[in-house]
Amino acid sequence: RDENKLKSVSADLDSSKAQKHNYVVADFTKPDELKKRVEEYTKENTIHILINNTGGPPGGPILEAKTEEFTQAFSNHLICNHILVQAVVSGMKKEKYGRIINIISTSVKQPIKGLGVSNTIRAAVANWSKTLAGELGPFGITVNNILPGATHTERLNSLLDARAGKAGISVKEEEQKW
Repeated sequence: RDENKLKSVSADLDSSKAQKHNYVVADFTKPDELKKRVEEYTKENTIHILINNTGGPPGGPILEAKTEEFTQAFSNHLICNHILVQAVVSGMKKEKYGRIINIISTSVKQPIKGLGVSNTIRAAVANWSKTLAGELGPFGITVNNILPGATHTERLNSLLDARAGKAGISVKEEEQKW
């Protein structure tokens, strides 16, 4: 999401093993723009590894979620992932090798309280990727889901702050409850 950070990371990557590192910057709230950019990139470049890792939708109880939140999350997480896979898979098939890795959530096993929209959409992504795995396996392409638990990130901090505020307790107390 931040081209300057991408440039910095790219410059630090080890390229001594004849590996090529690059990036494409796109806004997932604009799927048509994403499709255009990634299709342009894959005309000249073969992608061997795709990692789908989109930030979660806003937290909150499912009954309080607006239908637009589901639509936006579905677009960001499933539609944009699908656009990326469709753009890279022909090169992977040609090379008989590819890795598609989806960073989703433990919520696909057990819903997480207060993350109604995320729980719903992450489950859809999990089933989409399981379907892809069956279709792409014969071409030497693996599709895996990674289900990270609570990881100390800015998102986790914002969830802790919000829940602690609602409960009238300290962030530390909320963190201990988790």
